[in-house]
Amino acid sequence: MDRPYLYAELTNSLCSHCLRKVEAKVIIADGRVYLDKRCPEHGRERVLISTDVDYWHQTRRFLKPSQLPRRFNTPILHGCPYDCGLCTDHEQHSCLTILEITDACNLACPVCYAASSPQRTTHRSLAQIEFMLDAIVANEGEPDIVQISGGEPTIHPEFFAILDAAKRRPIKHLMLNTNGVRIAQDSAFAERLATYAPGFEIYLQFDSLRPDPIRALRGADLLPIRHRALERLNTLNLSTTLVCTLKKGLNDDELGAIVDFALTQRCVRGVTLQPIQHAGRAENFDPARDRLTLSEVRTNLLAQSAVFRPADLIPVPCHPDCLAMGYALKLGGRVTPLTGLIPPDTLLRAEGSTLVYERDPELRAAVFDLFSTHHSPASSAAALRQLLCCLPLVQAPATLGYENIFRVLIIQFLDAHNFDVRSVKKSCIHIAHPDGRIIPFDTYNLFYRDGLEATWQQSRTPAKNLSHGHHAKSAL
Repeated sequence: MDRPYLYAELTNSLCSHCLRKVEAKVIIADGRVYLDKRCPEHGRERVLISTDVDYWHQTRRFLKPSQLPRRFNTPILHGCPYDCGLCTDHEQHSCLTILEITDACNLACPVCYAASSPQRTTHRSLAQIEFMLDAIVANEGEPDIVQISGGEPTIHPEFFAILDAAKRRPIKHLMLNTNGVRIAQDSAFAERLATYAPGFEIYLQFDSLRPDPIRALRGADLLPIRHRALERLNTLNLSTTLVCTLKKGLNDDELGAIVDFALTQRCVRGVTLQPIQHAGRAENFDPARDRLTLSEVRTNLLAQSAVFRPADLIPVPCHPDCLAMGYALKLGGRVTPLTGLIPPDTLLRAEGSTLVYERDPELRAAVFDLFSTHHSPASSAAALRQLLCCLPLVQAPATLGYENIFRVLIIQFLDAHNFDVRSVKKSCIHIAHPDGRIIPFDTYNLFYRDGLEATWQQSRTPAKNLSHGHHAKSAL
């Protein structure tokens, strides 16, 4: 008899109950892709990882050589994911490094991977933050993107001193991850933020155009706050990305509406779509019922928006399992998709950094042709600002700038359910640990946040103590 599925590949995953590392088959059945794994203690578990088999195959083809950090931080002792820091077996440098400056927050969102709240009052000192910034720079030389985060970073008492410290370092693009409350309530604060441009962007929490989904995700109707913050940012034309945390059946029916709304906002450069990672605080979230895969988000967006075609939403080569991107040009009231016009082979052959391809002549020429058919690079008066995630810095006519770019990025973070060791080794979104290590986002929230690491470091065989680590995670 034939198996009732197609066996595609073998990897390692985690038991979602005890966090033990277990073997996992990747199988294709009924037009979907699953992780099929078995824990000796908790039995068999099957997890949906893709609803689009063709797109899943595309992620396996969309690979380029790994780009390594300038230094590694930890040796290999126990194997992935127990040696993060980055260990010498990791396959990707930090395309984006998150710097958490506080555990405190002015909200207590029912969904928060960091479990921040007003009851958590710890701020990192400026000296500690400068140490962490130096660690990021030591790893990357010139970090592509550093995102100031928390908690809610804008409530840190030394917030602007922290921005100044980041600006003194050779960081190409600085982002502020914020819920927008202080921007909405304090015009002077927003005006001062604008003085950090260029090379500075707001990463604004924006989950829905309706009050009910926001209330479910954030514990309050923050829609008026979001609109007030956007009004200020539009007035300042301060580059902004709208960030949507997604839950199946709650707000995944308005992806197209959010993209269409974003295109009408002067300051908005794009939308980032992030399905919930089951980590930290995740109230009323059942991974089997409420999980969204990257492929579902992509399919929903294509069905709901006329801006992008399937060829315009493609895997990001640095981490194709978990990142998908689409770029468009906003000019003269029209929106023109760009990503599908660049041959995939051109992206994959490009030399240099995954995020910054400007050193590759072939790709520079291909992208330049998209922006101008009658100007040569030598005659162009300005350079297009560095685009995030895999489009190059290219010469362009003086009338074009960063504000003419619109991007959609889908980010799926791994958790204990969909964890894939093969994939996490390519993770390029990392968090700076207070001790100077740089740790993948996916593993940080499972094993390294707060006191989780100590629960399994008591033994030299992590799997023996991981059940205790899981209990600690659940209690956050």
